[in-house]
Amino acid sequence: MTLDLRVFTEPQQGASYDDLLAVAKATEDLGFSAFFRSDHYLTMGGDGLPGPTDAWTTLAGLARDTSTVRLGTLVTSATFRHPGVLAIQVAQVDQMSGGRVEIGLGAGWFAREHEAYGIPFPARRFGLLEEQLEILTGLWGTPVGESFSFDGEHYTLVDSPALPKPAQAKIPVIVGGGGPKRTPALAARFGDEYNQAFPELDTVGPRIGVINEALAEAGRTPDSIVQSVALVLAVGKDEAEFARRAAAIGREPAELREHGVAGTVSEAVDLLGSLRDQGIQRVYLQTLDLHDLDHLDLVAREVATQL
Repeated sequence: MTLDLRVFTEPQQGASYDDLLAVAKATEDLGFSAFFRSDHYLTMGGDGLPGPTDAWTTLAGLARDTSTVRLGTLVTSATFRHPGVLAIQVAQVDQMSGGRVEIGLGAGWFAREHEAYGIPFPARRFGLLEEQLEILTGLWGTPVGESFSFDGEHYTLVDSPALPKPAQAKIPVIVGGGGPKRTPALAARFGDEYNQAFPELDTVGPRIGVINEALAEAGRTPDSIVQSVALVLAVGKDEAEFARRAAAIGREPAELREHGVAGTVSEAVDLLGSLRDQGIQRVYLQTLDLHDLDHLDLVAREVATQL
Protein backbone atom coordinates (compact mmCIF):
# COMPACT_ATOMS: atom_id res chain seq x y z
CA MET A 1 0.00 0.00 0.00
CA THR A 2 1.34 3.42 -0.96
CA LEU A 3 1.45 5.93 1.87
CA ASP A 4 -0.15 9.27 1.00
CA LEU A 5 2.03 12.20 2.12
CA ARG A 6 0.57 15.66 2.55
CA VAL A 7 2.07 19.02 3.55
CA PHE A 8 0.52 20.69 6.60
CA THR A 9 1.35 24.27 7.61
CA GLU A 10 0.78 26.46 10.69
CA PRO A 11 0.44 29.99 9.27
CA GLN A 12 -0.54 31.56 12.61
CA GLN A 13 3.14 31.29 13.51
CA GLY A 14 3.86 33.98 10.92
CA ALA A 15 3.22 33.77 7.18
CA SER A 16 1.85 35.92 4.39
CA TYR A 17 -0.32 34.63 1.57
CA ASP A 18 2.72 34.73 -0.71
CA ASP A 19 4.66 32.55 1.74
CA LEU A 20 1.85 30.01 1.71
CA LEU A 21 1.51 30.15 -2.05
CA ALA A 22 5.20 29.31 -2.45
CA VAL A 23 4.79 26.26 -0.21
CA ALA A 24 1.57 25.20 -1.96
CA LYS A 25 3.21 25.42 -5.37
CA ALA A 26 6.18 23.40 -4.11
CA THR A 27 3.73 20.88 -2.66
CA GLU A 28 2.09 20.53 -6.06
CA ASP A 29 5.31 20.49 -8.09
CA LEU A 30 7.00 17.90 -5.85
CA GLY A 31 4.11 15.43 -6.02
CA PHE A 32 2.64 15.65 -2.53
CA SER A 33 -1.09 15.02 -2.71
CA ALA A 34 -2.38 17.97 -0.68
CA PHE A 35 -1.62 21.30 0.95
CA PHE A 36 -3.34 21.78 4.29
CA ARG A 37 -3.23 24.55 6.83
CA SER A 38 -4.32 25.09 10.40
CA ASP A 39 -7.23 27.39 11.23
CA HIS A 40 -5.88 29.62 14.02
CA TYR A 41 -5.74 33.35 14.61
CA LEU A 42 -3.00 33.64 17.22
CA THR A 43 0.63 32.59 17.35
CA MET A 44 1.70 29.89 19.80
CA GLY A 45 5.13 31.29 20.57
CA GLY A 46 7.10 34.00 18.76
CA ASP A 47 5.82 37.31 17.45
CA GLY A 48 3.69 35.80 14.68
CA LEU A 49 4.59 38.56 12.23
CA PRO A 50 3.19 39.55 9.79
CA GLY A 51 0.07 38.25 11.53
CA PRO A 52 -2.52 35.55 10.93
CA THR A 53 -4.24 34.72 7.67
CA ASP A 54 -7.77 33.37 7.43
CA ALA A 55 -7.90 29.71 6.45
CA TRP A 56 -10.76 29.80 3.97
CA THR A 57 -9.65 33.10 2.44
CA THR A 58 -6.23 31.53 1.90
CA LEU A 59 -7.70 28.38 0.39
CA ALA A 60 -9.87 30.45 -1.96
CA GLY A 61 -6.74 32.11 -3.29
CA LEU A 62 -4.90 28.82 -3.60
CA ALA A 63 -7.90 27.32 -5.39
CA ARG A 64 -7.13 29.70 -8.26
CA ASP A 65 -3.33 29.78 -7.92
CA THR A 66 -2.83 25.98 -7.99
CA SER A 67 -4.22 23.38 -10.35
CA THR A 68 -3.97 19.81 -9.05
CA VAL A 69 -3.07 19.67 -5.35
CA ARG A 70 -5.91 19.05 -2.88
CA LEU A 71 -6.61 21.77 -0.33
CA GLY A 72 -7.99 21.71 3.20
CA THR A 73 -7.88 22.48 6.91
CA LEU A 74 -6.62 20.64 9.96
CA VAL A 75 -8.83 21.73 11.51
CA THR A 76 -11.44 24.43 11.16
CA SER A 77 -12.82 25.39 14.55
CA ALA A 78 -16.56 25.11 15.05
CA THR A 79 -16.39 28.30 17.14
CA PHE A 80 -15.14 30.48 14.29
CA ARG A 81 -18.02 30.44 11.81
CA HIS A 82 -21.74 29.82 11.69
CA PRO A 83 -22.23 26.48 9.91
CA GLY A 84 -24.47 28.03 7.26
CA VAL A 85 -21.76 30.55 6.38
CA LEU A 86 -19.07 27.86 6.48
CA ALA A 87 -21.10 25.61 4.17
CA ILE A 88 -21.29 28.42 1.59
CA GLN A 89 -17.59 29.25 1.93
CA VAL A 90 -16.38 25.68 1.57
CA ALA A 91 -18.71 24.88 -1.33
CA GLN A 92 -17.58 28.02 -3.14
CA VAL A 93 -13.88 27.25 -2.63
CA ASP A 94 -14.57 23.72 -3.88
CA GLN A 95 -16.12 25.18 -7.04
CA MET A 96 -13.20 27.59 -7.43
CA SER A 97 -10.73 24.71 -7.18
CA GLY A 98 -12.56 22.38 -9.53
CA GLY A 99 -13.41 19.96 -6.70
CA ARG A 100 -10.18 19.74 -4.69
CA VAL A 101 -11.34 20.75 -1.21
CA GLU A 102 -11.48 18.73 2.01
CA ILE A 103 -12.43 19.94 5.47
CA GLY A 104 -11.25 18.94 8.89
CA LEU A 105 -13.63 20.20 11.56
CA GLY A 106 -13.00 20.32 15.30
CA ALA A 107 -14.50 21.77 18.44
CA GLY A 108 -11.78 24.38 18.98
CA TRP A 109 -9.46 24.45 21.98
CA PHE A 110 -7.29 27.61 22.02
CA ALA A 111 -9.13 29.95 24.36
CA ARG A 112 -6.61 32.79 24.09
CA GLU A 113 -7.15 33.34 20.35
CA HIS A 114 -10.88 33.69 20.95
CA GLU A 115 -10.23 36.22 23.70
CA ALA A 116 -7.80 38.15 21.51
CA TYR A 117 -10.27 38.57 18.63
CA GLY A 118 -13.58 38.69 20.50
CA ILE A 119 -14.80 35.27 19.41
CA PRO A 120 -17.16 33.50 21.85
CA PHE A 121 -15.62 30.41 23.43
CA PRO A 122 -18.26 28.39 25.30
CA ALA A 123 -17.09 25.89 27.88
CA ARG A 124 -18.98 23.07 26.18
CA ARG A 125 -18.29 22.82 22.46
CA PHE A 126 -18.83 19.20 21.43
CA GLY A 127 -22.50 19.89 20.77
CA LEU A 128 -21.54 22.75 18.45
CA LEU A 129 -19.25 20.41 16.52
CA GLU A 130 -21.85 17.68 16.21
CA GLU A 131 -24.55 20.05 14.97
CA GLN A 132 -22.16 21.72 12.53
CA LEU A 133 -21.29 18.36 11.01
CA GLU A 134 -24.99 17.59 10.66
CA ILE A 135 -25.66 20.96 9.03
CA LEU A 136 -22.68 20.97 6.65
CA THR A 137 -23.32 17.47 5.36
CA GLY A 138 -27.06 18.14 5.27
CA LEU A 139 -26.77 21.34 3.25
CA TRP A 140 -24.30 19.87 0.76
CA GLY A 141 -26.29 16.66 0.43
CA THR A 142 -29.70 18.22 -0.18
CA PRO A 143 -30.72 17.79 -3.85
CA VAL A 144 -30.97 20.95 -5.95
CA GLY A 145 -34.52 22.25 -5.84
CA GLU A 146 -35.17 20.91 -2.34
CA SER A 147 -34.70 22.69 0.98
CA PHE A 148 -32.94 21.86 4.22
CA SER A 149 -34.16 22.61 7.74
CA PHE A 150 -32.54 21.91 11.08
CA ASP A 151 -33.73 22.49 14.63
CA GLY A 152 -30.96 21.90 17.14
CA GLU A 153 -29.91 23.13 20.54
CA HIS A 154 -27.38 25.57 19.05
CA TYR A 155 -28.53 26.25 15.48
CA THR A 156 -31.83 26.54 13.64
CA LEU A 157 -32.10 26.60 9.85
CA VAL A 158 -35.51 27.07 8.21
CA ASP A 159 -36.15 26.08 4.58
CA SER A 160 -32.61 26.77 3.41
CA PRO A 161 -32.18 26.44 -0.38
CA ALA A 162 -28.92 24.65 0.53
CA LEU A 163 -26.93 26.45 -2.13
CA PRO A 164 -24.32 26.62 -3.53
CA LYS A 165 -23.40 23.00 -4.17
CA PRO A 166 -19.78 21.84 -4.11
CA ALA A 167 -18.13 20.70 -7.33
CA GLN A 168 -17.50 17.30 -5.75
CA ALA A 169 -20.35 14.89 -5.20
CA LYS A 170 -19.16 14.75 -1.58
CA ILE A 171 -16.59 16.94 0.14
CA PRO A 172 -14.40 14.67 2.26
CA VAL A 173 -14.88 15.35 5.98
CA ILE A 174 -12.01 14.76 8.40
CA VAL A 175 -12.79 14.13 12.06
CA GLY A 176 -10.12 13.99 14.76
CA GLY A 177 -9.76 14.01 18.51
CA GLY A 178 -8.76 11.69 21.28
CA GLY A 179 -11.96 11.05 23.21
CA PRO A 180 -12.75 7.43 24.06
CA LYS A 181 -16.40 7.26 22.94
CA ARG A 182 -17.98 10.42 21.55
CA THR A 183 -15.24 11.28 19.05
CA PRO A 184 -15.04 7.77 17.56
CA ALA A 185 -18.83 7.75 17.25
CA LEU A 186 -18.71 11.13 15.52
CA ALA A 187 -16.02 9.87 13.13
CA ALA A 188 -18.10 6.79 12.36
CA ARG A 189 -21.17 8.91 11.70
CA PHE A 190 -19.70 11.70 9.60
CA GLY A 191 -16.06 11.00 8.82
CA ASP A 192 -14.49 10.10 5.51
CA GLU A 193 -11.17 10.25 7.36
CA TYR A 194 -10.09 9.97 10.97
CA ASN A 195 -6.99 11.93 11.94
CA GLN A 196 -4.73 11.45 14.94
CA ALA A 197 -3.05 14.80 15.60
CA PHE A 198 0.45 14.52 17.06
CA PRO A 199 -0.15 11.25 18.90
CA GLU A 200 2.38 9.38 21.00
CA LEU A 201 3.70 6.96 18.42
CA ASP A 202 2.95 3.85 20.47
CA THR A 203 -0.75 4.80 20.67
CA VAL A 204 -1.38 4.96 16.92
CA GLY A 205 -2.21 1.29 16.35
CA PRO A 206 -4.52 0.95 19.38
CA ARG A 207 -6.40 4.10 18.38
CA ILE A 208 -7.08 2.65 14.93
CA GLY A 209 -8.63 -0.30 16.74
CA VAL A 210 -10.93 2.03 18.70
CA ILE A 211 -12.10 3.72 15.50
CA ASN A 212 -12.69 0.39 13.80
CA GLU A 213 -14.90 -0.69 16.72
CA ALA A 214 -16.95 2.50 16.37
CA LEU A 215 -17.27 1.92 12.63
CA ALA A 216 -18.54 -1.61 13.25
CA GLU A 217 -21.13 -0.32 15.72
CA ALA A 218 -22.30 2.13 13.04
CA GLY A 219 -22.52 -0.60 10.41
CA ARG A 220 -19.45 0.57 8.51
CA THR A 221 -16.38 -1.39 7.45
CA PRO A 222 -12.79 -0.38 8.30
CA ASP A 223 -12.03 0.38 4.67
CA SER A 224 -14.81 2.99 4.57
CA ILE A 225 -12.62 5.55 6.37
CA VAL A 226 -9.08 6.79 5.79
CA GLN A 227 -6.78 6.51 8.81
CA SER A 228 -4.30 9.37 9.09
CA VAL A 229 -1.85 11.04 11.45
CA ALA A 230 -0.33 14.51 11.62
CA LEU A 231 3.30 14.63 12.77
CA VAL A 232 5.99 17.30 12.85
CA LEU A 233 8.56 17.05 10.06
CA ALA A 234 12.31 17.56 10.44
CA VAL A 235 14.52 15.49 8.14
CA GLY A 236 18.09 16.01 7.01
CA LYS A 237 20.31 14.29 4.48
CA ASP A 238 22.76 13.85 7.37
CA GLU A 239 22.86 14.51 11.11
CA ALA A 240 24.20 18.04 10.71
CA GLU A 241 21.38 19.07 8.37
CA PHE A 242 18.79 17.49 10.67
CA ALA A 243 20.22 19.37 13.66
CA ARG A 244 20.10 22.62 11.71
CA ARG A 245 16.45 22.06 10.80
CA ALA A 246 15.58 21.19 14.39
CA ALA A 247 17.21 24.40 15.61
CA ALA A 248 15.37 26.43 12.97
CA ILE A 249 12.02 25.44 14.47
CA GLY A 250 13.18 25.67 18.09
CA ARG A 251 13.03 21.95 18.85
CA GLU A 252 15.51 19.49 20.30
CA PRO A 253 16.67 16.67 18.00
CA ALA A 254 15.98 13.94 20.57
CA GLU A 255 12.46 15.22 21.23
CA LEU A 256 11.70 15.43 17.52
CA ARG A 257 12.86 11.85 17.00
CA GLU A 258 10.52 10.74 19.78
CA HIS A 259 7.45 12.55 18.44
CA GLY A 260 7.83 13.22 14.73
CA VAL A 261 8.96 12.22 11.29
CA ALA A 262 12.47 13.25 12.16
CA GLY A 263 16.14 12.44 11.83
CA THR A 264 17.95 11.20 8.75
CA VAL A 265 16.27 10.02 5.57
CA SER A 266 16.53 6.37 6.60
CA GLU A 267 14.95 7.10 9.98
CA ALA A 268 12.05 8.91 8.32
CA VAL A 269 11.51 6.05 5.88
CA ASP A 270 11.53 3.52 8.73
CA LEU A 271 9.03 5.47 10.82
CA LEU A 272 6.63 6.08 7.94
CA GLY A 273 6.88 2.42 6.94
CA SER A 274 6.03 1.40 10.50
CA LEU A 275 2.98 3.68 10.52
CA ARG A 276 1.83 2.19 7.23
CA ASP A 277 2.25 -1.32 8.61
CA GLN A 278 0.00 -0.39 11.56
CA GLY A 279 -2.78 0.72 9.21
CA ILE A 280 -2.06 4.41 8.63
CA GLN A 281 -2.83 5.39 5.04
CA ARG A 282 -2.06 9.11 5.09
CA VAL A 283 0.45 11.31 6.91
CA TYR A 284 0.24 15.10 7.26
CA LEU A 285 3.80 16.42 7.52
CA GLN A 286 3.72 19.49 9.76
CA THR A 287 6.10 21.88 8.00
CA LEU A 288 7.02 24.70 10.36
CA ASP A 289 9.82 26.49 8.48
CA LEU A 290 7.91 27.72 5.46
CA HIS A 291 10.98 29.25 3.84
CA ASP A 292 12.93 25.97 3.71
CA LEU A 293 11.55 24.55 0.49
CA ASP A 294 14.65 22.38 0.13
CA HIS A 295 13.25 20.41 3.07
CA LEU A 296 10.20 19.41 1.08
CA ASP A 297 12.35 18.64 -1.94
CA LEU A 298 14.47 16.25 0.15
CA VAL A 299 11.40 14.44 1.48
CA ALA A 300 9.86 14.14 -1.98
CA ARG A 301 13.08 12.97 -3.60
CA GLU A 302 14.60 10.74 -0.92
CA VAL A 303 11.80 9.68 1.45
CA ALA A 304 8.61 9.43 -0.59
CA THR A 305 10.32 7.44 -3.33
CA GLN A 306 11.18 4.70 -0.82
CA LEU A 307 7.56 4.28 0.28
